[in-house]
Amino acid sequence: MKGVTDVGEPCFLSVVVPMYNEEEVIETTYRRLTTVLEKMNENYELVFVNDGSRDRTADIVRGICEADKRVKMVDFSRNFGHQIAVTAGMDFATGRTVVLIDADLQDPPEVIPEMVNRWREGYDVVYGRRIARRGETWFKKVTAAAFYRLLRAMTSVSIPVDTGDFRLMDRKVSETLSSMRERSRFIRGMVSWAGFRQTSVDYVREERFAGETKYPLRKMLRLSADAITSFSTKPLKLAGILGFLLSAAGFVYLLVVLYLRLFTNATQPGWTSLIVISLLFHGITLSLLGVLGEYIGRIYEEAKGRPLYVVAEAVNFDKRQERSLEEAGAAYRQPV
Repeated sequence: MKGVTDVGEPCFLSVVVPMYNEEEVIETTYRRLTTVLEKMNENYELVFVNDGSRDRTADIVRGICEADKRVKMVDFSRNFGHQIAVTAGMDFATGRTVVLIDADLQDPPEVIPEMVNRWREGYDVVYGRRIARRGETWFKKVTAAAFYRLLRAMTSVSIPVDTGDFRLMDRKVSETLSSMRERSRFIRGMVSWAGFRQTSVDYVREERFAGETKYPLRKMLRLSADAITSFSTKPLKLAGILGFLLSAAGFVYLLVVLYLRLFTNATQPGWTSLIVISLLFHGITLSLLGVLGEYIGRIYEEAKGRPLYVVAEAVNFDKRQERSLEEAGAAYRQPV
């Protein structure tokens, strides 16, 4: 029967919802999603991923799971990060199509039917493109716009501007992403890298329904670093070019100093110029070492071979799905 999915039965649409301290909004999110999805008259599942929340988020969703078997929950053993939570949701999803949407309702669930319609037209990825952002500061809007354009300039992959993770993907795209087990993940970049037929649906991003943003400036900067270093080696190339230019400038300056010392009386004893040049060159050197360290650190993390996440509990999933997780490289601890 459409609209009802037995545990373990493949469905038409899987909606993946990562959560972190969302107790104020999660029940409203569930109601809005089910209202939209039931009107579509297709069988579906909701896959909530609890990313180590410290509030009552997991308990609330666990209660929803008991009342509605179409709702499933992946409960992490700790916080592993938003992009890892999205990945876990895709690992667990069984639908022919997979929708990624955050729990804060800034991305309206009412856009999902339009995404499905575009998928039926033959597109494999339908991403939401923000034409307006309500309730956000000018600083957030300016930095977001600058980030997307910097990312496009720095990477070799064409990543659409003004988009987030809110999107619909065909099953084959979701499985392609799940097969990519890199730790520093930037999902929207990975989707663009994978290719397939892609298109957009325009929408207005709403103000957060309740609670606080889970992406403050510190996490946004971390995501930006993940995005650039995961899809571009240009920072390394720029470091090499800058080092060459500084070396050339230093050699020219050396010739100037020697000329002044040997053929003129213009030189004055003192430390000012020496200190200025020393601080400049040492600062740039340390910055370049920092860029190299960023890449080396990522190599180190990948070399460990640890699972992307550890699942403490999986609610409303069958054994087949749990085994598929183990094959995907996720650590799963069967609850007592």
